[in-house]
Amino acid sequence: MSSQPQALTPTASALAAAGAVMRPDLTTQRCTRRIRITPKYGSAPCELDVSYLWCGAPDAPTVIVQGGISASRDVVALDGEAAPGWWQDLVGSGLPLDLERYRVLSIDWITPADLGGVQAISSEDQADALAALVEALGIGRVHAFIGSSYGAMAALAFAARHPYALGRLILLAGAHRPHPLATAQRSVQRGIVRLGQDCGQPEQALALARQLAMTTYRGSDEFARRFGAAPEFRDGRFHFQVEDYLEHAGRRFVERFDVERFLALSESIDLHDVPPEQIAAPATLIGFPSDRLVPLADLCELQRRLHGPATLEVVESPYGHDAFLKETDRLAPLLREALAGC
Repeated sequence: MSSQPQALTPTASALAAAGAVMRPDLTTQRCTRRIRITPKYGSAPCELDVSYLWCGAPDAPTVIVQGGISASRDVVALDGEAAPGWWQDLVGSGLPLDLERYRVLSIDWITPADLGGVQAISSEDQADALAALVEALGIGRVHAFIGSSYGAMAALAFAARHPYALGRLILLAGAHRPHPLATAQRSVQRGIVRLGQDCGQPEQALALARQLAMTTYRGSDEFARRFGAAPEFRDGRFHFQVEDYLEHAGRRFVERFDVERFLALSESIDLHDVPPEQIAAPATLIGFPSDRLVPLADLCELQRRLHGPATLEVVESPYGHDAFLKETDRLAPLLREALAGC
C-alpha cells in the first residue's frame, strides 16, 4: 500500500545538521504514491508505488530534478539526515534551485521488479512514472525538468511524451541516444556482474563492475593528477595507487545498490532512443569536453535536431562525466539563467 503524503516542517537545528537552511513555511514530502503506467516492454498497464521527494515553498512552481542511475530521490538533505543530498550544493534557500522560489520533485528510479517483473525498464517508463506522479500530486505542469546523465534521458522522454506538462528542459551530460562506445563499456560491466552471479559471487562482481565504471566517469587529466605515485609492494604483490581508490568506490557501491537494480538501469541507458525532432520544449544543454560517455558531438547533434529552441553550454572540467556532480560552482550561474528563462 502507498503512504499518504505527509508535510514535514524541519526544525532549524535539524536543517543546520544537514547543511541546509529553510524558512519555517517551506515544506517537505518524502513518501510514496500509487500510480499506473503501461510499461514499454510489458503487455498491460500496471500499478506501482513511486518513492518521491517534493520540497520547497508550497505555492512555488515545481522543478523535476533527476540524476544518474545511482542517484536517489534525495537531491537535498532537509530533515536532519547525516548524509547530504547528491546535489546538496545546488538545492536550498539562496542556491540556484532556491527552495523559496521553487519546489523540487525527484523520484527513486523504478525497476522491472516494481512493474511486476517486465523484461526491461525504459527511459519512457521513468518519464511516464514522473508524469503520472505530477498528475497525482495536482501539479499539472512543471516549470522545468533538470536531468543529469540518465536523468537527462528520462527528461527527453518526458518532453517527447508529455509536452503539455513541461515548461523547459535543462540537460547535463545526457543525450537522445547512448554512444556506442559507452554502450560497449557498460556491456562489459553487465557481463562481469552476470559472470559473478553464475559463480556465486554477485557482490564481488558488482564491486568490480563499479570499479570499471569509475574509469569511464572521470577524466584522464584527473586520474593523471591524483594517481601518479609509484606502486607499493604489499601482501605479496605490487599495489598501484589508483587501485585503493577503485576498491573503495566498489565497496561503497555494493553497500547501497543491488545486482538486479544495477543490471536493469544500466541496460535501460543503452535501450534509450528518443528522436529529438519530437521535442518542442526550449532546452538548455550542458556538456563537458572531458566526458567520454557523452561526447560533445552527440550534444551538438541533439541541439541541431531538437524541434524547439536550444542552447549548448560547454564547461571545461577535468572530471569527465562526473562534472555535473563536481563543478557545482560553475554550473550555478548556468542553472540560474536557464531557470530564469522558463
